[in-house]
Amino acid sequence: MAIKTDAVGKSWDPASFEVEAARITQYADAVGEQSPIHRDAEAARAAGYRDVVAPPMFAVVYSLPAMGAALFDEEVGMDFARMVHGAQEFVWGEPVCAGDVISTTVTCKSIEERGGLGFYVFESVSTNQDGAETARGTWTNIVRGVS
Repeated sequence: MAIKTDAVGKSWDPASFEVEAARITQYADAVGEQSPIHRDAEAARAAGYRDVVAPPMFAVVYSLPAMGAALFDEEVGMDFARMVHGAQEFVWGEPVCAGDVISTTVTCKSIEERGGLGFYVFESVSTNQDGAETARGTWTNIVRGVS
């Protein structure tokens, strides 16, 4: 299977995500985060946040809808049956709180073959309703058997 590189440099339309307090609490429960700032608006405000605040890796929840558009694009040509998650890195900015509307744009940074593996690297940039960057992610997926 030949690797396609047509999508390198392509950006997809932003995806919007409305952050709800209940969703933050569910995520906190799922990852074992016990801090009251993820459950109680008063505790979050007392800690200096605008409302219930999301744990940092909640970035995956609000970024994933935008990533889906990129990963399933035919121009990218990723073979999901052979794909494994390679790496994920985030740099966080403004904390995400209940009531925020997060917009995420994804860009394909590189697609290359190395040693029979396809490396697909994407960057996501998420901003809140005020335009403040909340997270910048680098997502690397590896596809086996591309040569």
